[in-house]
Amino acid sequence: MAELKSKHELVLSMISEVASITTRLGIVHNNVEDEKLDGRHITVEGKELLYFGSCGYLGLEFDQRLKAGAIDAINRYGTQFSSSRAYVSSVFYKESENLLAKMFGKPVILLQSLTLAHLSNIPILVGDNDAVILDSQVHDSVQTAVQLLKTRDIHVELVRHNRLDMLEQRIKVLKETYDKIWYMADGVYSMHGDLAPVKELYALADQYEQLHLYIDDIHGMSWAGPNGTGYVTSQGEYHPKLYLTTGLTKAFGSAGGVLVYPNEESMRLVKNCSKAFIFSIQMPPMILGANIASSKIHLSDEIYTLQKELQSKVDFFNRKSKELELPLIGETQSPIGFIGVGKPDVGYNMVRRMMNEGYFFNISVFPSVSYNNTGLRIPINRNNTFDDIENLLREIKIQLPLALADSQSSMQDIYKSFKLVA
Repeated sequence: MAELKSKHELVLSMISEVASITTRLGIVHNNVEDEKLDGRHITVEGKELLYFGSCGYLGLEFDQRLKAGAIDAINRYGTQFSSSRAYVSSVFYKESENLLAKMFGKPVILLQSLTLAHLSNIPILVGDNDAVILDSQVHDSVQTAVQLLKTRDIHVELVRHNRLDMLEQRIKVLKETYDKIWYMADGVYSMHGDLAPVKELYALADQYEQLHLYIDDIHGMSWAGPNGTGYVTSQGEYHPKLYLTTGLTKAFGSAGGVLVYPNEESMRLVKNCSKAFIFSIQMPPMILGANIASSKIHLSDEIYTLQKELQSKVDFFNRKSKELELPLIGETQSPIGFIGVGKPDVGYNMVRRMMNEGYFFNISVFPSVSYNNTGLRIPINRNNTFDDIENLLREIKIQLPLALADSQSSMQDIYKSFKLVA
């Protein structure tokens, strides 16, 4: 008799099954075959496709200044600087962190990735008599780091996504027992592109002494905010109880995780105790060279021109989706579009159909989203033209009814799954 699987084993089995299905259909685990990329197209299985899968929203990874910065750094320092930063850092670290601190107007630490940064940051900031409240859709990298707190018996709980009424109810209960209450959320959520209610969170932090905010704004970086410092900073002055984190792997055009602190004391504590700072090897010189070049663009007025150019295309995507009566979920100003399709097999069918017609984008499917909340996740990039966007959406308009019919489903089923008004 077969043994019953544990919850952990069941989850792994489901994830593996979805990956196997989508790999077999040729819609994930693909390889780009181009010798050179132009920011608009990729070649997969010998076919050139219009590419709507990049989170490099501003297209800065193709900017000649970032390339030149990377080449100069590698020429000067080689392909790596193999030392723990606890001993000595390359010259590029100091310049890069100084420029980032100037952008944010706050103390910063630059680490190899935002995932590693969360793993270093959260266990140090959260005290033994603190409590943590996670938004149910906060990024997996934050949730993974929070798992480390459970070995210290720190109280951790979830609240429903962006439900500040529920959050406040829990604050009222927990504030009687705990020194600090950490609410952890995203600035821009990676699946639907919806936004954190930052101003309302600031008001709660003002009202409740124990409440501290820990926000991951990697998907808000560069395309929003003063000096491109992100969606969260676009919502007002930096709050004294905000611990902001972001990353340079999306619109910034390079790599690395950035930890921003409200004061020097917090920054110094993490720098002195961070395992990523002490034990991990530092970022390659060429990445830091590209970071420096991108930071200089962010500190110039050019960043606002780039932001406006991208925003015009995001607005066009939203407007055209509505004109074509496509089920656009959670329309916001962010460059992440999400068109609902309902059942997973409709999503698989749509991605394959659109690839056949010359388009490549991402699918969001269980367990990343609820089973019947599968959608086409379409990041908008500054390199996409208006014609690219319109042609993509018109083709989706043609293919979606066909994919729905293949699965004995309908637009009404999509409206019902996403609680939309037909």
